[in-house]
Amino acid sequence: MFENIKKDLYAVFERDPAASGKIEVFLTYPGFHAVLLHRVAHWLWKRDVPVLPRVISHFSRFLTGIEIHPGARIGSYFFIDHGMGVVIGETTVIGNNVTLFQGVTLGGTGKEKGKRHPTLGNNIVVGVGAKVLGNIVIGDNVKIGANSVVLESVPADSTVVGVPGRIVKQGGRRLTETMLDHVHLPDPVADRLERIERELEEIKNQIKGSRG
Repeated sequence: MFENIKKDLYAVFERDPAASGKIEVFLTYPGFHAVLLHRVAHWLWKRDVPVLPRVISHFSRFLTGIEIHPGARIGSYFFIDHGMGVVIGETTVIGNNVTLFQGVTLGGTGKEKGKRHPTLGNNIVVGVGAKVLGNIVIGDNVKIGANSVVLESVPADSTVVGVPGRIVKQGGRRLTETMLDHVHLPDPVADRLERIERELEEIKNQIKGSRG
């Protein structure tokens, strides 16, 4: 638990250029506070301590605006940027080097029993307001765009955008950075419209050629 806390602190400085010192992070970063309290709650949860893990989780939600069920399993170097409105369900499994932005939900799709929340691999970035729902698997090195709704498993090395989430890029290569470029994400709708315009232009040219 303590080793993971150290790694979580390192992740803040690695991914947030605004972080200027350990004291500042300890005192003013709600994402780090939520992860810190979750590490404690999860440690107690695994040892079947009654009530207290849920109390810690509830206090963390009150303090930070971030709700993480104590049963959720979270790997090393986990970072929640800003974090208000983040929800992580009980059976969620998160790998190493994962970044969540504010408003992200890792939740279920109904009242099903057992494993009902997503499993995230390593080196994943989930953009602002994205929803990843159900017992699905998100492969390593995946980027999920802002406000996307992901309802199906996603293979490794992919970029997902839209509602419902669509894979718009799958390069088959390991990401060199974990930060998500929200500005330059592919836009499948704009790409499709551009293709239609090109096809219409070709048809017009063919019509003009046949008349000539």
